[in-house]
Amino acid sequence: MARMKSLYPSAVAALAAVMSSTAMAEAPFAPLPPSVPGIDTPQLAALGPDKVGFRRLQLVNKAQPDLLAADPKTGVVPLHNRKLVVDIWYPAKVRARAAQVTYRASLWGETPRPPVSFSQAGIAVRNATPVGRKHPMVIVSHGYSNAPAVMTWLTENLASKGYVVAAIHHEDPNPYTVSEDRRAAPNYNRPRDIAFVAAQLRAALGTQVDPERVALIGYSQGGYGVLTAGGARLDPDGPNMALVAGGWLKTIAQGTAGAAQITVPGIKAIVALAPGGGGERSAWGKNGLAGITAPLLLIAGDADPVVGYDHAAKAFFASTVGTDRYLLTYRTAGHSIALNPVPREMRGSLWDIDWFEDPIWRQDRINAINLHFITAFLAFNLRGERDKLAYLDVPVETSDDGAWDAPAGTPWGAYSPGGTGVTLWKGFQRRHAQGMLLRHAAAGE
Repeated sequence: MARMKSLYPSAVAALAAVMSSTAMAEAPFAPLPPSVPGIDTPQLAALGPDKVGFRRLQLVNKAQPDLLAADPKTGVVPLHNRKLVVDIWYPAKVRARAAQVTYRASLWGETPRPPVSFSQAGIAVRNATPVGRKHPMVIVSHGYSNAPAVMTWLTENLASKGYVVAAIHHEDPNPYTVSEDRRAAPNYNRPRDIAFVAAQLRAALGTQVDPERVALIGYSQGGYGVLTAGGARLDPDGPNMALVAGGWLKTIAQGTAGAAQITVPGIKAIVALAPGGGGERSAWGKNGLAGITAPLLLIAGDADPVVGYDHAAKAFFASTVGTDRYLLTYRTAGHSIALNPVPREMRGSLWDIDWFEDPIWRQDRINAINLHFITAFLAFNLRGERDKLAYLDVPVETSDDGAWDAPAGTPWGAYSPGGTGVTLWKGFQRRHAQGMLLRHAAAGE
């Protein structure tokens, strides 16, 4: 562009003037809500047919350890009533021109900055009338010190497809300022919160949900949470046991009565995005992940600098031998693979941006791919839609190797139909299935 400017200064100046006047005349660009995928996304990412309602509940889990109030001298942990706010999205009857929700939350700022608040546009309508009954129920557990408002790309989208989606506000401590024992509190709280909320919602939602068709979805610390609440057995002799104040983590480890209390019944599917819990301090030891029997979808970047890849999702895929599972890998992607695109208020600091955005992958793109595969995975395992297997059992593990000799006249944006002679992953568009690896293993493998 610098060379063009030096050769054609008058032309460049004229073009700049036109662009400037056009920009001033047009309204500012308003991005779509994160749950609404764009045109360059795989087939199953699209919104479903249902309108979406939203409401908020507060639940109280009585007599729980207040791990953040442990006595530093004695190690004694007092009990308290743990309050849990739960956001719920569901298929709904929505009146014309009803106001859509704007979500508000905050994330920890770079020390010593205070938390940074932000807003996020949605498609849901607050307190809209629920429709239908016996919907599958999806419990969502966010990342460490995140909030449900950063995962509306997932929650609203799934609700539009006929699921009742409940996301828990876990209220984690600030990991950048607290002591190690307090920072480790979510290792205990996550599976307890998930199991408690799942049980309470069965009663609170009644016939709106089917208690025998439940899925768990978690990101990062939430990935650890859903794996543990989904049947993985915590290693009672592992190095993590000593981290949580008062020895409370040992009360839910393998071989204890508490272990059964944190396992959610009725689970038909588990999705863990960039899950934590691995590495040298593996939460489950060598064999604990074999306790998972529900179908599992793992999603991760192979350059994850936070929880790792080789000793996290890749190792979990190898260790969950008790179930049928998939591992979707984004090549060169890091840890930020499950949050909304960065909101306006968070764009002034690289720290804030890095909560949301991968340095290489477009966030709206990666979220849409996540939606495509999560939609297929849940539809098959919670609804028995066998045709969705064609989107999961891809003909080539490496997406770059896929090909489709589309017939003449096929629109450029058409989706790969799969089938004989087509190795481009079903539901993807030409030149838009790059940089991914999808592996599958059956139970016992």
